[in-house]
Amino acid sequence: MNKAELVAKIAGDAGITKTQANAALDSFTTTVQKTLKSGDKVTLVGFGTFSVSKRAARTGRNPQTGAPLKIKAKKVARFKAGKELSSKI
Repeated sequence: MNKAELVAKIAGDAGITKTQANAALDSFTTTVQKTLKSGDKVTLVGFGTFSVSKRAARTGRNPQTGAPLKIKAKKVARFKAGKELSSKI
């Protein structure tokens, strides 16, 4: 499912226009991004939790040459499905 299909489904389920559904989805994604950037987490009970995790620096390999290379440490977004979501999948 892509964004356009998700917006259409939200609009149909909520009885709102696609423009309103798109604005709501954009607001949700922007809010999650800002919250994660500030170091906090977003918990939606029954659905899951968005959080930030630190990935340590490590040594990788160039797949073409096999030469070792350094991979920098970075922060990554994580999602852990909630109990209700997990049970429905």
